Amino acid sequence: MLKREGDVEVATGLSEEEIVERIPGCNAVIVRSKPKITRRIIDAGNALKVIGRAGVGLDNVDVEYARTKNIKVVNTPGASTESVAEHVFALLLSNVRDIPRADHALREGKWIKKELMGTELKGKTLGIIGFGRIGSRLGEIAAAFGMTVLAYDVIDISERAKEVGAQVCTMDEVLQNSDFITLHVPLLPSTRNLISQSEIKKMKSGAVLINTARGGIIDEKALYQALADKKVHACLDVFEEEPPTNSPLLTLEACVLTPHIAGSTEEAQRRAGTEVAAKVLEALK
Repeated sequence: MLKREGDVEVATGLSEEEIVERIPGCNAVIVRSKPKITRRIIDAGNALKVIGRAGVGLDNVDVEYARTKNIKVVNTPGASTESVAEHVFALLLSNVRDIPRADHALREGKWIKKELMGTELKGKTLGIIGFGRIGSRLGEIAAAFGMTVLAYDVIDISERAKEVGAQVCTMDEVLQNSDFITLHVPLLPSTRNLISQSEIKKMKSGAVLINTARGGIIDEKALYQALADKKVHACLDVFEEEPPTNSPLLTLEACVLTPHIAGSTEEAQRRAGTEVAAKVLEALK
């Protein structure tokens, strides 16, 4: 799509210094989750008209500074909706049926059938914090599982919640009444450590906290203590530091962990690529 309209240079794995050297004269730059498009890179992009992010979050782009330079910033917020929503349920099912432990034990020659008594999702309550594209799609899937859905957002979600069959609640109501809580908010100053010690205390004993959004939304120190105390369980796809090499969370059995792969499906990646290319081309017209 892009090559039909102009010259395209594919260069991955570059440092900030290397991007600064290459970007002069470019009208557009497209990135995935890496690298960061910093103020220094934007200043070096003397011909930049648009920055494209093939994905949802824009935390690796200095959006505000780009706007001061009249550079448009585009992303693909809907590309991974289905993939992330499905991954949340993959994590949920892995948790309630203890699939990781079952798989690991069986490979070690252990038959621990009697230790693996699970629970059903039907009749349980799923709390969704952030009821946008992904959150509301999760509500639809949860309804198909026979779950009760509680939804919270900072904006008016009453119409969408009605379509899905979700109950609009305060954040405290979601925390206090949900068996499972899943987070779908961007990482902003206002959402950093959104779930910390005080929020975890409000959760049901044994509740499961799921994060496929961004590391940093959960205070990992507070979560670790709650997991160690067996207050809650967790399913995490994102972490404050990635990879979480030294994270104490890796030492606990009360959580299911995946390496930031919720949006990593062939379909989602194809949509992200085609959508960002189309938006960049539109911005260049």
